[in-house]
This record gives sequence, structure tokens and C-alpha cells, in this order.
Amino acid sequence: MTLEELNTIEPKTAKAALSKCCGSSKWADQMIKARPFANKKKLLEAADRIWNSLAPPDWLEAFSHHPRIGKIEDPEAKFTSTQSWATEEQKGVQDAPRKVIQELAKENLDYEKRFNHVFLVCATGKTAEEMLALLRIRMKHTPDLELKTAAQEQINITHIRLEKLLNSI
Repeated sequence: MTLEELNTIEPKTAKAALSKCCGSSKWADQMIKARPFANKKKLLEAADRIWNSLAPPDWLEAFSHHPRIGKIEDPEAKFTSTQSWATEEQKGVQDAPRKVIQELAKENLDYEKRFNHVFLVCATGKTAEEMLALLRIRMKHTPDLELKTAAQEQINITHIRLEKLLNSI
């Protein structure tokens, strides 16, 4: 999809495309209203501005659209539109030792019990060991700090996915 196409497609189609980049419906709706974007830089600036204007419930909605790290083949319908992107983003987990994957699975659940949302990290370019180390560090955060940290990870992921969207055919 080109930027021109994103700027001109009907709102329903635009929302579906933008929702692949960020699962917050309010973010997608506000991005549609912000069109047209003069260039990619303006698109990313709008993405940041809108994301930072949202409330924690909107952030949590976006987080809920991500599978657990290491669990990219999730049958839930909310993950099907982004499964190929998640697979690519989490490729650092694919060749990880079984022990690391098991630790990620266990500690993901511990994280979710502590913070009431999925562990969110921009996985692109990270190994499973690096993600596990980050998870362990972030388990020491206060809930407020962790929510803000996860929100920053979400916007990092959103930027990568907007790039992918604009490079898709």
C-alpha cells in the first residue's frame, strides 16, 4: 500500500489496515481523521501524537492484540491478521533453546499475573535470551512504570508495522 492509498481509501478499509499496526480502535479512528499525511514522517508523527494522547485503557486494548512472546501461532481470531508480521518480528524465538522458550512461557504468565496484560516488547532484532532478560528486568517495575514502558514498546512496534503496511502490496 502506498501513502497515497492510505490517505484516500475508504475509512472502513483504512481502519482495518491501521488496526494491523496498532490494536487500539481509538488510535485507528483518530489516525483516519488525521489523514491525509503529507509524507511518511508526518504519518509517524501523527501516530506518536495520537498514541500519546490516549488513556491507559486504549493502551491495554492495543496490548491485547499481541500474542505472547514465543506463542505466535495462536488460533485466536484477533491475531490472524498480524500472524505473519508477528512471526517475522519474533523470529529470535524460533531457534532458541527449548529451556529458554519454556522459561519465556512461564515468566510470561508471571508477568501477566503481576501487570494484568501481556508482556510487550519490540521483538524485532532481539534474541529469545534478550527478550527473557528484558522480561526479568521489567518484572521489577512498578505497575505504573511498566504500563508506560509497554506503551513505548507498542509505539515502537507500531512504527515498524506502519513501515510494513506502506511496503505491502
